[in-house]
Amino acid sequence: MMKDKLVTQQRTRTQAGRADDGLGPNTDIGNRLRALYGAVQEEGVPAQLLDLLEKLDSAEQAQKNGTATRDGE
Repeated sequence: MMKDKLVTQQRTRTQAGRADDGLGPNTDIGNRLRALYGAVQEEGVPAQLLDLLEKLDSAEQAQKNGTATRDGE
């Protein structure tokens, strides 16, 4: 339901702000794709994914530190 509302809002904004691009029925498809892409951009990143990325960064940093001390010995 939220996605439909966003699509409608985006369609209204795009139709008001753009001249006819000559694509005919494909214009509606483009508007819907733009609205969907905008909705996806506005979604937040899940906390679980952020946690996994943080653990990956920590593991990579630990590996670099471990390798650097071994190379220096």
